[in-house]
Amino acid sequence: MHYIESISQIFFIIAEEHSSKGFGINTNVLDTNIINLGILITLLVYVGKQAVSSLLENRQQKVLNSLQEAEERQSQANTRLAEAQTQLAQTQIVISEIKKEAEITAQQVRESTFNQGKIDIERLVASGKVSISSAEIQVKKKLLQQVATLAVERVLSQLKAEISPEMQSKIIDDNIASLGGQL
Repeated sequence: MHYIESISQIFFIIAEEHSSKGFGINTNVLDTNIINLGILITLLVYVGKQAVSSLLENRQQKVLNSLQEAEERQSQANTRLAEAQTQLAQTQIVISEIKKEAEITAQQVRESTFNQGKIDIERLVASGKVSISSAEIQVKKKLLQQVATLAVERVLSQLKAEISPEMQSKIIDDNIASLGGQL
């Protein structure tokens, strides 16, 4: 910045010196300060070159630092991406294992429910058979009792109709005699 101020002051001094004389073409080489201008331009190029190269070097260093930071961030991002992909792969493996276990468990529950249903049906059939058998036995007993009751009633009614009081006495006496007279 200091170089630019000194250069601008030099231009102002030159401009003030020539403004009093007016505008015109001067053919005198020494009077026109061509040598001074050459020195001034050389000095400007030398000093300006150092200032510009210093600015460019600073800028280049900033750009290099920015590039390095960007590369570091990219490397970190790639690392995080790789970790995320690894975690995703592990998660997918766990999910597939859970699905397989769920399918196996569902199949086992289906089979268990089916088998339990089969057992329950067999038990109900057996229980039904037992109930039917016992009902049949009870019905048979009742039928036999009714048949026996009806037979006895019929026999009694026939006996009452056919047996006279004398026959009854004779049957009673025969029975007593077969018992051996033990009363």
